Amino acid sequence: MISRSILVVALSLQTVAALAQATTPPAPQTAAPLAAPGASGSRSDITLAKFQKRREKAIMAADTDGDGKISLLEWEAFQAKRNVKSDAARSFARIDSNHDGFIDRAELDAFFAKRFARLDKNADGILTADELPGHKTAPKQEQ
Repeated sequence: MISRSILVVALSLQTVAALAQATTPPAPQTAAPLAAPGASGSRSDITLAKFQKRREKAIMAADTDGDGKISLLEWEAFQAKRNVKSDAARSFARIDSNHDGFIDRAELDAFFAKRFARLDKNADGILTADELPGHKTAPKQEQ
């Protein structure tokens, strides 16, 4: 009788162990971006924070002296390197909102927030593929 009970317990333990190994843990919950109901949620969707971060990183490459801000001379050299045909001084003045002769991160964030708002046609806080501009400075899908 005792050996039968031991056998039943041993088989039960093996079954439980086998089931525990066979089950997969649930996928971790991730915070979804703030989006309107029905948003596509595709990989190409870009939030404001992502938009600003990627653009700022690219633009801050113009800061050749590493002081955390971009002078007009640095901006002109950066634009020339990128083969931009527009007037560098004019675009610099548009971004340099406090007119101190330098572009800093705060000015870039403000500039790109305005740009993001113009592109975000449905004002849901996410740029979807159909809202992205089709020019060379448009965000790439993996951004």
